[in-house]
Amino acid sequence: SEVEKKEKIFRELKDVNILLVEDNLINQKITMLTLKPLVNNIDTASNGMEAIDKFSTSDYDIILMDIQMPVMSGLIAAERIRALEANTDSHIPIIAITANAMLGDKEKCISAGIDDYISKPFQPSVLIEKIRKYI
Repeated sequence: SEVEKKEKIFRELKDVNILLVEDNLINQKITMLTLKPLVNNIDTASNGMEAIDKFSTSDYDIILMDIQMPVMSGLIAAERIRALEANTDSHIPIIAITANAMLGDKEKCISAGIDDYISKPFQPSVLIEKIRKYI
């Protein structure tokens, strides 16, 4: 029964479409290395503007969003994504992955429409659990 449960979770993760929005290539690679063995489809964007472009043209099950990025921050991108969703029945979970672990940062993320929050550096198991929570 435990093996079946793990296989089911693994299968569910495998089919998830993820958009990873991260401007730092090292952080992008670390997240990719964490998820690639478990997830088949991970698209990347280097800033909030790219994220909105990809969000507009593809279907994602979850978005992993850095907060501090050039061109457009993760907070503004999340607000714009929520505005685009306003006329639809969809709500794509957005998890902020950020170095901002200051008091009040989580509240800023939530008020921008971000569903959850994880601070860098993160434990791979914590990221995977956060993703599982929303799929």
